[in-house]
Amino acid sequence: MSQAAAAPLEEQRRHPHMRRLLIGGLVILVIGAAADLLGWDIRSWLNRLWDTISEISLGYLLGGVALKTLQTTATAFAWYGILRCAYPTTRFRLVLACYAASVALNGILPANLGTFALLLMFTTIIAGATFSGVLGAYVVEKIFFTVIGAFTYLYLFLSVGGSFDIKFDFVHKHPWGTAILILGGAALIYSLARAFWPKVVQWWDQAKEGGAILGEPRKYLLWVFAPSLLGWIASLGVMGVFLAAYDIPVSFHTLMRICGGNSIANVTSATPGGAGVNQAFNVASLKGVTDPTTATAYSVSQQLVTTAWNIIFGVVLLVWAFGWSGGKELVETSYTGAKEKAAEQREARAARKEAKRAAKHA
Repeated sequence: MSQAAAAPLEEQRRHPHMRRLLIGGLVILVIGAAADLLGWDIRSWLNRLWDTISEISLGYLLGGVALKTLQTTATAFAWYGILRCAYPTTRFRLVLACYAASVALNGILPANLGTFALLLMFTTIIAGATFSGVLGAYVVEKIFFTVIGAFTYLYLFLSVGGSFDIKFDFVHKHPWGTAILILGGAALIYSLARAFWPKVVQWWDQAKEGGAILGEPRKYLLWVFAPSLLGWIASLGVMGVFLAAYDIPVSFHTLMRICGGNSIANVTSATPGGAGVNQAFNVASLKGVTDPTTATAYSVSQQLVTTAWNIIFGVVLLVWAFGWSGGKELVETSYTGAKEKAAEQREARAARKEAKRAAKHA
């Protein structure tokens, strides 16, 4: 081949390489701009992450990352079991990639927008899936975590000495007042149930396809409950590993205290990943077990390391399942839809409140 012919060929080879570098640079700029808009200081976050990683031994880091991976994978399999029963064309690889992406998004976005995005992703990637059906699947997926959350609170309540005497002192002193309170509360619940039951029935008619697995108890236990339990145990393992990394005594009671505190923090927090709120609850949960400084260091390191790994794991799985452009488009579209859904819910709540106020003044 002549030099004249070889030159254009070499130029063609060089241009795609330069194009990829330019695209990569633009992606980094876009991520930085988005992070700035969301109030996420990437430079500070990376500095803290490096400081955290450098003060924990490699064994603890690898153990925490491995258990976090198991938690995400097991929970994604539970989702897969629910969705596959409702929509037989569901593929585990796609469900795992979407769930891992939502976990990563919830670590950097406020108000659990990653969960909304997950539901929209499922409606996009699963043939025949509707949002109401996927919402029904979400309700089924939450059954285990509602039960295990009740177990955690019940354990903590019963394990505190004198809880019954403290909590039920009013009952002993005011039996008639207690009876009136219980009967009045029951009547109120009954009235609300009658008022809202038609809407619940209508919603369930639309969403029950997502909960089809509940009609097969054995399959539910094997495909949903068991992997959810495995994921929950893995989450306790993550806590145990990072507690041990800071020489904080690890016991079942301590893990339950942290688990209960994190549950409350997740409900009450509107910050990305519960940052700040989780630390406050962790310090309170570890009171009497270790000093506040060590408790804060444990909480911050666990959140930073697991958030960093969730992002890496989520990106790798998205690229593996959908390719770079496909995964990027799926997440962007779902995130936009999630914000719109969240805004619709806020507007609907505001409209209901306004209607109630108008009815009172009428």
